[in-house]
Amino acid sequence: MGKTPPPKGPGFEPTLRQIPIATILPVKQLPITVPKGQKYAQIAASIREAGLIEPLVVARAPGQDGTFILLDGHVRLHVLKEMGEETVTSLVATDDESFTYNKRISRLATIQEHKMILRAIERGVPEARIAAALNVDVALIRRKRTLLNGICPEAAELLKDKHCPVNSFRSLRKMKPLRQIQAAELMIAANNYTVAYTEAILTATDAEDLVDPEMKKETSGITREQAERMKAEMASLQKNIKLIEGTLGPDHLRLVVAGRYVERLLTNERINRYLEKNHGEILGELGRIVAGLSRPEPSSEGPDEADD
Repeated sequence: MGKTPPPKGPGFEPTLRQIPIATILPVKQLPITVPKGQKYAQIAASIREAGLIEPLVVARAPGQDGTFILLDGHVRLHVLKEMGEETVTSLVATDDESFTYNKRISRLATIQEHKMILRAIERGVPEARIAAALNVDVALIRRKRTLLNGICPEAAELLKDKHCPVNSFRSLRKMKPLRQIQAAELMIAANNYTVAYTEAILTATDAEDLVDPEMKKETSGITREQAERMKAEMASLQKNIKLIEGTLGPDHLRLVVAGRYVERLLTNERINRYLEKNHGEILGELGRIVAGLSRPEPSSEGPDEADD
């Protein structure tokens, strides 16, 4: 019998440290376009208004006492340098595995963000300061504050962990509670929370399922026949999605296993050379399949550091 491997120690040192910024070595250089982007502006505004909420993640540089390698927080570090800060709160990892920690956390859903804004306002934080911290207009904060006005609790519960655009709730608000629940279920089944999709559901909604039945007359450019066809197509789509859901997991597992096998084949130099010489198009397609399997999921909307 083989020996049981010794248990691994903690991944981080137990306490946060204040580390001189001059002793932190970034592992990559930010593109020159990053400081001009919206995400950078949001992060900078948040640090100015609320301070550094999420510490940097660093590891001790081997053989260089007092020097640290930056694992996560390149944008935050750049902002702090521009602000003239000399030290920064950091979490010290016990290894130097450089990967983006932020890609492995769940982003804040729209309704969760709404609840956090409400909590901050209840605690006396002015709307203007919240807007400044997120680098957005005060009007957007007010819209997020009233996000669930007119939304029934059951629909809100269904969408509580989904990344719905704020304007999608505008269409839901025009429906009666039962139709709101049906619309939320359609959005979840189709995994589509866009404004265009919720507006399509609204258009296909019968007048008796609307808060204001007269609003049905306001829809321009869509005939009754088109609306009925859209409604039938949505019902068919929902049925097909339910059928596919049963096989999606096994199919995806088989795809991943096959993709990893192809990835292993492509690391063989002889196979790679043969394909490159005789079947260039096939090699290109196999490369795209492997790249697609390793592509990270898109991050949600809002201020985050998905590329930090």
